Amino acid sequence: MLTGSMRRRGFLFAAATTLMLGLAGCAAPVAAPAGEAAAPSGEERVFRIWHYEAADSAMSIAWDDAIADFQVMHPDVKIEFERKTFEQMVETSKMVLSSNDVPDLMEINKGNATAGLYAREGLLTNLDEVAKERGWDTLLAPSIQTTARYNEQGIMGTGSLFGIPTYGEYVMVYYNKDIFAANGLEVPTTLEEFEAVADALVAAGIQPLALGASSRWPQSHNWQEMLLYKADRELISNFQFLTGDVDFEGEAFNYAATKFAEQVQKGYFGENANGIIYDDANASFVQGDVAMNLTGSWAFGGFSTQITDFDWGIFLMPGKQFTTGSGGNNWVVPANAQNKDLAYDLINLTLQPKSQTVMANAGGIPINADLEQITDPMIKELNAKFAEIVAADGLAYYPDWPVPGYMDVLAAGLQEIIAGSMTPAEFNATLAAPYEDYKSTLQ
Repeated sequence: MLTGSMRRRGFLFAAATTLMLGLAGCAAPVAAPAGEAAAPSGEERVFRIWHYEAADSAMSIAWDDAIADFQVMHPDVKIEFERKTFEQMVETSKMVLSSNDVPDLMEINKGNATAGLYAREGLLTNLDEVAKERGWDTLLAPSIQTTARYNEQGIMGTGSLFGIPTYGEYVMVYYNKDIFAANGLEVPTTLEEFEAVADALVAAGIQPLALGASSRWPQSHNWQEMLLYKADRELISNFQFLTGDVDFEGEAFNYAATKFAEQVQKGYFGENANGIIYDDANASFVQGDVAMNLTGSWAFGGFSTQITDFDWGIFLMPGKQFTTGSGGNNWVVPANAQNKDLAYDLINLTLQPKSQTVMANAGGIPINADLEQITDPMIKELNAKFAEIVAADGLAYYPDWPVPGYMDVLAAGLQEIIAGSMTPAEFNATLAAPYEDYKSTLQ
């Protein structure tokens, strides 16, 4: 269990060790716990899985490998897999989890607004016992468990395990090396240099940054990366864990909203970001139409196979300590699931070095892989940068996590900034009310 001081000061050093050295592997599968018996003899068991990772993502590739191993382990089980979108899961997960027609294993978003809310309302299976039996509690570094543990109020960081992450993730800038070279540009080392690069691209008639704001969540990453230039660990912890006071009119929030509005006005995101979905924004970068794309490590594997016409690389937004990111999204077992023992078996397989190494070689950030088997220099760089962030206590989570419905609040306000119909001060005011209202219910 993480204490407040561990979160603030000891944060994620164990994860760095896991990433750099790898682990020997977790415990072998064991028999289902009491109360998780298999279906009666002669009755076909149907194991249902939902997740929202893209088919060419490192996570999906690794999980496909684990599912194949699962089928060998359980040849008489029929597997039914459904790939959802992130938006579908955000919008429907609570309704699905509240019903009796639930999958046996689901991927859901981390944070108080989703996993915490569902745990608080009794919709998820407490995994403490099975995690101890299978060795997950020791395999997962304490820092990685931060977004998988929730207390009785649904606040992350302490309490019981209600989810199991199998990877790490962070937000970075993907950039087109050919465009940079053709325009005499270098990778920036400060925010001022980053803005100078973007200004030069605008002057050359090239859109600096891809952004699909119609998908609601991508623009919050651009905004938070600006917030983190003025945020410290105390503000990040207070905001995410709903502990101390958060000043939405303070320096960090004013700076972030003002900088984001400036970037819109200067043309960094083109002329129609509100009319573009996330996948189409990514496609514009893949096609070489946009010079940079600020998005997450989850896109790395897809870009590795999709980009064929130019050289590309990655860099962190420069000149700051903190970066948007965390342990990966959670595997959860719904409270009403019919085949919890099968869910535990598949979770276990996705944590094994075999699946984890597949993830690494597909461009993911594993937590239990044999990193010596990674030969691609770009994948090594991807993992090395994550380890650097971890070692610097630099993961800052995601801004939509603190309270239920916050993703919609952030999305709507940032879309209005993009449209020019809301000022930075007005945007900050929209963030304060729902945050404080929810926090008051926890008193």
